[in-house]
Amino acid sequence: MDREVRKIKQGLSLKFSELVYNGFWHSPECEFLRECIGRSQEPVVGTVRLSVLKGQVYILGRESPRSLYNEELVSMNVQGDYEPADATGFININSLRLKEYHRLQSKVTVKQDE
Repeated sequence: MDREVRKIKQGLSLKFSELVYNGFWHSPECEFLRECIGRSQEPVVGTVRLSVLKGQVYILGRESPRSLYNEELVSMNVQGDYEPADATGFININSLRLKEYHRLQSKVTVKQDE
């Protein structure tokens, strides 16, 4: 599954765990979450190799015919529309929220010091 679907599924999984822990397995909201989580897993196929030792689980490898990872797309050496300079713009755009957060935090700190 792609990154954004995986993020949503992880959030739903936390809520699902909470509902199950509190005994709400048969509740409408838990049924809804089971459906959502199940739907997210429909396209997932493949093999995962694990090692289990003293209560620990280690992932040794994984492969899938439907993997979204494409080495040709992530390499900057491959011909295409992506240039290394594009990474700078991407980083700048994604850092805007962090810059604003820190700007606001510094205002709060200054007011507390006064």
